[in-house]
Amino acid sequence: MSDTATREKWERVADWGRRLRRPESSARRSLLLILKSALAATVSWFVSYELMNATSPAFAPFSAVLMVQVTVYQSVVQSLRYVGAVAAGVAVQAVLGLSAGPDLVTFALVALVALVISRWRLLGAQGSQVATAAFFAFATYTGASSDTDQVKELGQIVLLVLIGSAVGVGVNVLIAPPLRYRSAEWGIRALAQEIHDLLDTMAPELGEGAPDADTTQGWRDRADRTGTLISQSREGLRTARESLRLNPHPWARRRRGTLTFEAYDRTMEALVRMISQVTAITRSLDLQHGDEKQQEEESGPDRDYAPFLRAYATFLSSVVDFTEILATLDEDHLRDQAGRLDEAADGLERCRREVVRTTEDRGLSLTDPTEPYGVLVVEATRLSEECRYTAGVLGNSAENGSSGSRTA
Repeated sequence: MSDTATREKWERVADWGRRLRRPESSARRSLLLILKSALAATVSWFVSYELMNATSPAFAPFSAVLMVQVTVYQSVVQSLRYVGAVAAGVAVQAVLGLSAGPDLVTFALVALVALVISRWRLLGAQGSQVATAAFFAFATYTGASSDTDQVKELGQIVLLVLIGSAVGVGVNVLIAPPLRYRSAEWGIRALAQEIHDLLDTMAPELGEGAPDADTTQGWRDRADRTGTLISQSREGLRTARESLRLNPHPWARRRRGTLTFEAYDRTMEALVRMISQVTAITRSLDLQHGDEKQQEEESGPDRDYAPFLRAYATFLSSVVDFTEILATLDEDHLRDQAGRLDEAADGLERCRREVVRTTEDRGLSLTDPTEPYGVLVVEATRLSEECRYTAGVLGNSAENGSSGSRTA
């Protein structure tokens, strides 16, 4: 191996080590989840195999690993659903198997009933475990030599699942119970950064004049690809709320009274609306190229378009400044950031008024559907309103301080 390759390898190892040292890094969370799952599986195997001498000890560690969920709340909820699903599957086999015997017709009936029960909404994602448990129970049942052994084996399956689930939940609760309250901030940061980066690309181009069709198409395509990011951000907020529920960690108990998830929720939805408004802007700029040749033939080149675009570029730059602050949102510095956001919203509104003044001075039509000015001015007004709204929401949250509004 060359010196360069060796150096790159150790640089990757060093980078991974640095990420492990960060408390909320994905690498650290993944490693912790692996270690906790391995511990839960080992303890469950010891109990089921060494202490109980169970016939099918693998049920316990399998159940334990499934229950080491991302949040304590999910561990508890999913364990209850999982145990219920397994118990239902075993019960189906017990009733039909003991009454009809272990033949093919019985198996078909077991499969049919189990699959019907698996559709029960209360079981959620664990519904499929009804059929799985029923099939395993049928296999165990056919291998038993007497009715007593059959009942014993079926009961043991449920017991092993209970043990594994209890161990999995216990490990997740007692050993570094996962906290994801920062996921709400990360979601807001990600959305704000996306708006920031796109507008930061658009503003200089617009300031230099009308962009070409390839450029506006690129902006439009980029704005249209934000759906996955929006979904991930909303999921992060949901996880943040959920990670505090039933969490025994002292930090979680303090955070329940200080985090205002309602403010984060409203901020995130405002950013989602802002993304829609930016998308409308890119669409309007791109569609303009479709009719520009016809417009030039009918009325000649529009000499007032460039001054309007320069004013609009200044406005978009002010939105960039606003989202730059949001892209570093930090609950610990929320009061200072809320003040900066309020000032940025004031500057943004001044830039919006300059856009409107330019359209009036140049006599640009805001109602002609073949011209982009109307849409661009409307979306600028909406962006300004959303930024003002967001600054107000976070400002009120900062003022509430430690009293907070508990929504977790």
